[in-house]
This record gives sequence, C-alpha cells and structure tokens, in this order.
Amino acid sequence: MKAATAMKAAPTKKPQIRIAVVESDPLRFVGFRALFDSEPDFELVSASLPDIAVMQDIDLVLLGNRNGQNLFDVMASLKASRPDLRIIVTGAGMDEETILKAIASGSKGYVDEAASASEFVQALRIVHQGSVWAPRRVLSMFIERVSSSPGRIFPNGRVTFTDREKEVLEMLVAGRSNKEIGSALGIEERTVKAHVAKLMRKVGVQNRIALSVHAITHSLVTAK
Repeated sequence: MKAATAMKAAPTKKPQIRIAVVESDPLRFVGFRALFDSEPDFELVSASLPDIAVMQDIDLVLLGNRNGQNLFDVMASLKASRPDLRIIVTGAGMDEETILKAIASGSKGYVDEAASASEFVQALRIVHQGSVWAPRRVLSMFIERVSSSPGRIFPNGRVTFTDREKEVLEMLVAGRSNKEIGSALGIEERTVKAHVAKLMRKVGVQNRIALSVHAITHSLVTAK
C-alpha cells in the first residue's frame, strides 16, 4: 500500500518556485509558510544572508525590513554576491519614497505585510516571471515625477542608441523577457543581458522598470 501511494503521488509533483525567507524571527517564516500553503508549486526555505550567496537554486528572496537592519545595505550585500537575484521587500507602512528607493536600488517589488494572501501570491508570480511588483500609488508617483521633471532622475542630454539597442529596448518595453528577446532577434540571452545593462548605464537607471518608464516618457520607442 505504501509503495502504491508513493507511485501515485509522483506524477502530481509540479515544478517548484523556491523562495528564501530572510528573517531572524522564526514565527515570520511559519506565517509565510501558512500563507502560501495553498500554492503547491511554492517551496519556502528559511535562510540567513550568508546562506543566500551559496543557494544557487533560489528563485526569489523575501526580505523583511525590520530588526533595525539597514535595508539598502542588506540589498547591496545580496546583489554583490548574486546580481541576478530577485528580491521582494516586505514590511509595514513603508512610505512611497522608501519603496521607490528600494526599487531603484534593485528590488523587484514591495508587498506590505498586511496584504492579502492572493496579493502576495500574485506579487511572487509576477516577479518570478521577470516583471516588477509595486503599489500602484508608487508607480503613479514615479511616472509623474519622471514626466514633470526628468532631469531630477535621469542625466541631462540626449542619449543615443545603436539599432540593436533600439530593437532590444522596444521589446523590453513590450514586456518581453531576455530569453524571448534573444529568440526573436536570433542572439544569445547573455548578449541581450549585456545590451540591457548598457542601456541602463546610458540612461542612468538601475533596473528594467525605470528603463521602460524612461523610454516611454521620452518617446524612445515607437508607439504600437
């Protein structure tokens, strides 16, 4: 009977999204595990900051803004060891400026700890797919700021791009992943990453959402 049960369970196993919860409070980890209990493809692990550097199979990191730690120092430490790491910041009552700064510093999203389970799940899936999750009020404020006074965020002067960079930028703004862009253009994914990194350096931003917003508000892409 036991063997039959094991054989029956095997086919139902789904690919998992491995999520590292960086928290010193064990109750927080238990709370997250209960929150995502209905998502069979989520696998949560509790991890310390040093653990993250060697855990190559981690897809996402939930980083709590608590215990007096400097959030941006922690993010910088994580990004130094794992530049491609997708970090979602969680906290209570974080103001818009801090959330915006976190995203500009490389976070892929922010979710208030009072959010519903469905919002948390949606945020994790959106970030896992390569996009950015943030409260609507924050994105609205960011776009308004860029539109009204772009010089405060982006460097002055006209930025020029090569034809290939323009192609990559057009597809990035359309929400395509690096893999999808590479496939469409017939180039390797690592080449796409290099183009995106160069575009961000030219514009003076640190992540894809800021690059996309800049491209749209400055008419750097063709309206579809």
